[in-house]
Parts: sequence; C-alpha cells; structure tokens
Amino acid sequence: MGAVSTTFMAGVEAVRRKLARPIGSLTQMGAIRLGKRTDNRNPAIRDFVPLASLDDLVFGGWDIYEEDCYQAATRAEVLDQRLLDQLRDFLAAIKPMPAVFDRNFVKRLDGPNVKKAPTKRDLAEMLRADIREFKASARADRLVMIWCGSTEAFRRPGEVHASLAAFERGLKENHPDIAPSMIYAYAALSEGVPYANGAPNLTTDIGALNELSRRNSAPICGKDFKTGQTLMKTILAPGLKARMIGLSGWFSTNILGNRDGEVLDDPESFKTKEESKLSVLEHILQPEVYPDLYRNFYHKVRINYYPPRGDNKEGWDNIDIFGWLGYPMQIKIDFLCRDSILAAPIVLDLVLFLDLAQRTEALRGLGIQEWLSFYFKSPITAPGLYPEHDLFIQLMKLKNTLRHLRGEELITHLGLEYYD
Repeated sequence: MGAVSTTFMAGVEAVRRKLARPIGSLTQMGAIRLGKRTDNRNPAIRDFVPLASLDDLVFGGWDIYEEDCYQAATRAEVLDQRLLDQLRDFLAAIKPMPAVFDRNFVKRLDGPNVKKAPTKRDLAEMLRADIREFKASARADRLVMIWCGSTEAFRRPGEVHASLAAFERGLKENHPDIAPSMIYAYAALSEGVPYANGAPNLTTDIGALNELSRRNSAPICGKDFKTGQTLMKTILAPGLKARMIGLSGWFSTNILGNRDGEVLDDPESFKTKEESKLSVLEHILQPEVYPDLYRNFYHKVRINYYPPRGDNKEGWDNIDIFGWLGYPMQIKIDFLCRDSILAAPIVLDLVLFLDLAQRTEALRGLGIQEWLSFYFKSPITAPGLYPEHDLFIQLMKLKNTLRHLRGEELITHLGLEYYD
C-alpha cells in the first residue's frame, strides 16, 4: 500500500466523486476503431467490451507498515494534500493486512506489520485465508491481485521454480529462492485470482506458476510497469528502426527519491530492475536482423537514489545515432515524470482487463495474457516465443484481441479496398 497503490485507489475514488478525470487510462479514455475508416465507428473501449464499472471496485491489500491508506498516501507525497483530505474518509477505512516479507529480498526496508509462520507454505495459506476473508467482507464477486510492492533481489529460475510439484515442495521446505512475491502469486492463483506483477521480480514467469495459472484458469501477464524511461524507449526505438537509423549507444540514468529509489539503491534489487530495463532495446531493434545498424550498440542504465526528488523521478537519456553515410547525430531526453502518476492508470487498466479475461472463456484457459504486454517492460510469453516490445505493435495486439472477442473484423491497415 505504497505510493503506486495509494495513488491508484485515491485516484479511482476521486474520479468516482467527479473530482478528477482518469487521464492515462486506456479503459476509461480510449476508443477503438471498428470496420473501415469510412464507417466512422469509434466506440469507447469501456462501452465496447463488458468491463467492470469503477463504481464496482473495492480495495484491500497488505503492507509491512501499519499506516492506513490516507496516512500512507500523505507520506508518499504524490497527490495534493487538499485532494487527499477530500478523500480522507474513504482512504482511512482501508487498512493493510499483515504482509509476507523477507529482508533477504528487500534489504533496505523493514516494518512491524509482518506475518510469522514456520514455513512459506504456512504463509501462503495465511494469504489464501486473507483473500477469502476479504472477498466475503467486501461482498466482492471477483478478485484481481496486483503486485505494487518493491523490487526484490535478483534471482534466476532454478529447479524449485520449474514445476508446481517442486515449488510446493520448496514452500514446505522454506527454499531460499522462493520470494515473497511468488508466495503472493501462488496464493492468488490457488484461489483462482488473476495476478499481475508491477515490479521486475522473478514471479509468475516461472514454470510452476505458469502451470498453476493454466490449471486454475487464473490469468497472468507481464512484469514491471512500463512507466517513465522505458516508456520513452518503446516509443522512440521503433521510430528509429522504422526509418533505418542506426544506434551507437544509449545511456540512461534516473534520479528517484521515493521508497522505490531507496530499495533500488541496493545492488541486488537494482540488478533485477536492470535486467528488465536492458532487455527492451535488444528485442525492438533486432541487431541480428539489422547488424549494420544495431550490432554491438552500447546500452547502459543507471538508477540513483536522491531523496529530495521524492516520487518525481527524472529520467535522462543520451542517444548516439547515425544516419545517411554513417554521419553521427544525437538525441537527448530529459523526462521529468511522476512515477506513481504514470503507474496508477496502468494498475486500473490491468484490474479491469484481467477481470475481463477471467470472465472470457477464450482467454482464461491460456494462462498468459500476452495481449496485455502493452503495460509492461518485460512481457511474458509462451515458452520459446520472444516478447514483443514495440509499443505500437503491442497496442495493435491489444485492440485486435478486443475486436476478436466481440466478433469484429481485425484491423490490418492494408487499406486496398478503398482504391478498388
């Protein structure tokens, strides 16, 4: 219940009270073209597919700190205090359940509101009980779980992650490579609850939880919300490749002062984030296909904890490119963004789209919802399939999935029929 989730919950309530608009949310602000361009059919996405209404949403969560959502949002200093004060009654009523937490995975944080149990299996069962109790007390018909917690220490997939049987054995044996985020995901999927991972942690992108997702028809999707600097990369890099402009190097640095920045100041947590951020350009630019343009380009990512900046992150990029006859050029980006402001509408869209997937027979049995790659730095795909990182291809995939679900013609942009 940190900066991202409190900004999301407060934002939804502000929209419900008509105090603000849901800027940045595709489900609330976006339209979808149907049929030919000359048909002029562009319904709102929220009217085209049967999404849950904002009025139907109820909220609950866990945190290692005991603050209610009003206190947590005030401390996060993302939203204007005058807005928070108008929402105080709503936010103060949302109190965190004790969390599953392990300092071996997040070394820079510690808090008192933590579950205690002999084994990780016991912790998972406690989370499952929390899920069932919340569903009953909130009188909710359906649930979605979104990880808005911290980046955990880097882990590679091992034997304990390979199969559900090995994973459940590891839970009983307190295997050191089973992270808290995996325990949350296991609990959610065991209860048939869709799960999305807003951090770059190794979580549902393992064989064990992929297996559980399919078994229980509980959708999963990618990891690490695509917000600031990586959003810019997935917008700009496809444009460079589209025009066959070469890349010599891309240097990225960030300064960030919120709790996320503090956590990422630990080298093990930064390694997890670095892996997620570095993968984007390789997949978009395809150096093996375009060696003259992108072979051996230099890519460096840095994150610096700078407390005075708070949640207002600055992402700075220096991009060395080359064009016609190999002549060098440069692009410089200074993105003064607000991390949680960019993440909150992503959380909303994922809640509504994952709920839609859970209610759609053609989607829920797939497990992985690759059509939601649009929202993640690290999309998850079927084994052996490379992820698509191009933002515009991802958006086309998402909208064509919605068209397919409603029996509408897929849009290819071929357009030859206009000239017959």
